Amino acid sequence: MAMMTAKPDYFGIGSNKPPEGGAGVAFAIGLVLGICALGLLIGTILTSAVIAAFPSVKAWILLIFVVVALIPLLLIAIRIFPWLISWYYMLPAIICLLAFTVYPIIMTFGYAFTNFNAQNNDRPDSTTEVSIKVTGANTLELTGDSKLETLACRQPGCVNEPIELRSDAELGRPGKTYYALKAEGNIITLAPNQGVLPTDYTRVRRINPVANIGFGNFTEIFSKSSKQLYPVLIWTVVFALSTTLINVIVGLLLGILLNNKRLKFRNFYRSILILPWAVPGVISIQLWVALLNQNFGGLNRLLGLFGGLPIPWLTDPLWAKIAILLVNLWLGFPYMMTATLGALSAISDELYEAAEMDGATKLEQVQFITLPMLQAAFTPIVLATFAYNFNNFGIIYLLTRGGPAEEGRESTAQATDILLSWGFNTAFTGAGAQAYGLAGAVSVIVGILTVIISIFNFRAAGVFKEARK
Repeated sequence: MAMMTAKPDYFGIGSNKPPEGGAGVAFAIGLVLGICALGLLIGTILTSAVIAAFPSVKAWILLIFVVVALIPLLLIAIRIFPWLISWYYMLPAIICLLAFTVYPIIMTFGYAFTNFNAQNNDRPDSTTEVSIKVTGANTLELTGDSKLETLACRQPGCVNEPIELRSDAELGRPGKTYYALKAEGNIITLAPNQGVLPTDYTRVRRINPVANIGFGNFTEIFSKSSKQLYPVLIWTVVFALSTTLINVIVGLLLGILLNNKRLKFRNFYRSILILPWAVPGVISIQLWVALLNQNFGGLNRLLGLFGGLPIPWLTDPLWAKIAILLVNLWLGFPYMMTATLGALSAISDELYEAAEMDGATKLEQVQFITLPMLQAAFTPIVLATFAYNFNNFGIIYLLTRGGPAEEGRESTAQATDILLSWGFNTAFTGAGAQAYGLAGAVSVIVGILTVIISIFNFRAAGVFKEARK
């Protein structure tokens, strides 16, 4: 009689044994996420009901309702799936991951396909407000000197235009949103089935909705690629490669020199050279801004003592890029030096003694012993440093703010802007301030490039090979 093979239990209902296999793990994660989603849904429904009944209640009450909803849901879940209690230890981490990583990524990706900006933000436009009176069940009449042109409907005849109605008692507070069916002369007809229209409404203003524009933001970016995308991308790659290479070379040389046990006061040199790493970068960069000032900076004053002319460190595009590389060298070489010293400590002294007995010079020892032995340790460090500098927003923002201005470039993508600072400028500063949809598109492009670089780094570091073992 053939033996029956037991099928793997992917659910573990009523069991303390967790489900096995990849499908079991996927089920466990999906179950935890489903409980969180259900708790959020219940909390949202309760919050909407409370705010509808008590408009003065703040929206943050949603957090309280979500927690209240999650407690019984979690208790019911472990009654059905007792093994699930071990996953509850991960619940805080999962919630934080969803709230601070997954949710912002989803929102950014969604904004990339919308016209969301300072004007189109689903809020009423106060510049379009006009006086009205209610003349029927779903009709409004403009009063006084009010003109329909002031409302500035985006659709001809205000068809399906979202508008906000308010009474005099509601000034300074949000009104209620309605949709116009049409507008002719001084008469605005509202779309039917929107509830009873109160007669005390006296003001109307247009709402600027956030609309889906498809690939419009990406089209705009690539249509101006010669003024912003390509120059910024090229400088981002040049900056990441150059600063990584310079920092690695300087840190490597200093590490090899300080590893010499015959060097006097080497501990003193180590302590001095590690100071740039010990001082917070925010403070160091601000000091460098003062030192690099063209008129009063310490570096130009020092050059003046030797008859040199002042260098426009932060006002000339080329010199500003050189300044960024120098300051980032100051901030980054101690890390490379420390990494070199740590890796060198793992190399046996017997190798150098044997090489010296064979007549190898110091340079040959470095070439044939030190550098090959450091390669395995330095490969992931170098790749990680490149990835970090590719998105090194801090040095750019604090030192140059992306400037100086360069002729023929967009105001949000200047001489020293990298991709990340370009996206920041698009969203928050400059002439393109609060263009959140466009900034979302920039972020998507940066994210895709970062993923490509990360995959290359993983392949170069052999991460995928290790995972297959």
